[in-house]
Amino acid sequence: LRANTRRHFFKQSGLGFGAIALQQLLSAETTAAAKPRFRIPAKAKSIIYLHMAGSPSQLDLFENKPALTKYHGKVCPDEYLEGKRFAFIKGKPKMMGPVFDYAQHGESGQWISSLLPGLSSVIDDVCVIRSMHTEAINHDPAITFFQTGFQLAGRPSIGSWLSYGLGSENANLPAFVAMTSNRSGQALYDRLWGAGFLPSKHQGVRFRSGKDPVLYLNNPDGISTDLRRKTLDQIGALNRIHHQEFYDPEIETRIAQYEMAYRMQMSVPETMDISKESPRMLEAYGAEPGASSFANNCLLARRLVEKGVRFVQLFDWGWDFHGTNVANGVGEGLLTKAATVDKPIAALIKDLRDRGMLDDTLIICGGEFGRTPFREGRTAASKILGRDHYPDCFSMWMAGGGVKGGYSYGATDELGFGVTENKVHIHDFQATLMHLLGFDHERLTYRFQGRDFRLTDVHGKVVHDIIA
Repeated sequence: LRANTRRHFFKQSGLGFGAIALQQLLSAETTAAAKPRFRIPAKAKSIIYLHMAGSPSQLDLFENKPALTKYHGKVCPDEYLEGKRFAFIKGKPKMMGPVFDYAQHGESGQWISSLLPGLSSVIDDVCVIRSMHTEAINHDPAITFFQTGFQLAGRPSIGSWLSYGLGSENANLPAFVAMTSNRSGQALYDRLWGAGFLPSKHQGVRFRSGKDPVLYLNNPDGISTDLRRKTLDQIGALNRIHHQEFYDPEIETRIAQYEMAYRMQMSVPETMDISKESPRMLEAYGAEPGASSFANNCLLARRLVEKGVRFVQLFDWGWDFHGTNVANGVGEGLLTKAATVDKPIAALIKDLRDRGMLDDTLIICGGEFGRTPFREGRTAASKILGRDHYPDCFSMWMAGGGVKGGYSYGATDELGFGVTENKVHIHDFQATLMHLLGFDHERLTYRFQGRDFRLTDVHGKVVHDIIA
């Protein structure tokens, strides 16, 4: 629209502004928007983001609260409920202490639940942020907030911002890849790895385990590689003619994406074939060639980062432990769920460390909010324990990529109701990720509808204390 408006103006004004000069002007503007801008020294060059969709209970995984155990089963005092919003709490809920045992691990002595023996074995590589807080109390806006910096849909995701700023190190693979596992529970949407108002070439590409890692990538029946190449050449020529007429940057994106898809026909099958890994490596992750699992996705994430992918987003469903049934109860359900991720996460950290990749690969793990220090209202009379959504405080952890290993940051009160030391907001967390990747989060912007947008909106402070 901007291109057409300018061209119409020049034609009507009789200024004689030539088509070639106009094209150079618009191309320069488009190119300038896509160049890496305002770089600072980077600690990391890629991110593997493990999002536990539904939100794990920090009180049963990372926050040892002996005082909360003393109050287990007692009615929650009014002072902790006044003015608060909850998803399912009604009346006066009963307090609920940690269900599993805690112990200190590693030279750093960090407290970790018995549910995570694998993570405990590498805890000296891990920085646990114990003072996260957010604003959303329900899953969809909370996940959207974490991934895009805004609770309403439509903004670019973190991976898209990094693709826009950094691009890919491998011309045959996208800069941003998303994968999902354990498809059950809270819904996840493609917009969580979408480009929003950024050029669509920066959206995440969904990879899948199995025969067709990327849908519609393979040639249709009866179409040879040579025929596809000739077809793309002709389509590209038509698109370039169209671009010379309208100067729409999305046409350039379309040309680039057709070419990327063609190159991916060779690179993706080889990258996604984990059968080439050693039996020892497959066993370490708990991965199985041809299967679809979080373990497989962790191993694939390492392979993708190894080949230059900037941002690998793994979403794992099934962490919404309200206790409405055994499978989502904070007991047998959480025990089973934690076991599916603990082994591959520990293997991923060790694998990257052994390959010398952990220093410049940042691993992030956590949910979209925390869980309450009291029981979920709907299950108050049940033998199955559950916790409601809780935005006021929760834990996340990071490893590698320039953060301090064996380090705990922030603290909550003795009952786990509020942050008492070093609050970290979602925008602070996002600003820190951008900083580690070498960006000033306030200056990596994109102009849309008359204003400059950024991932952190008008907020966010880098948490320098966790940076090595």
